[in-house]
Amino acid sequence: MTEVRLSDEDSLERALKLFKRKLQKSGLFGELRRRRHYVKPSEARAIKTAAALRRKRKKKVTGDSW
Repeated sequence: MTEVRLSDEDSLERALKLFKRKLQKSGLFGELRRRRHYVKPSEARAIKTAAALRRKRKKKVTGDSW
């Protein structure tokens, strides 16, 4: 569970900003987005393959100099 501790002089806006930042860092938003709909295992493999292809093409275009 994500928790934000504030001092007496902190405002509600600051608390919300800190809370959103902590949620973003924990990866909860991405997890919620992924679990919004069920994805069949075959579709998940296709998505992973497409992402790997995109990364490979991008790396080739940018000319990774390692």
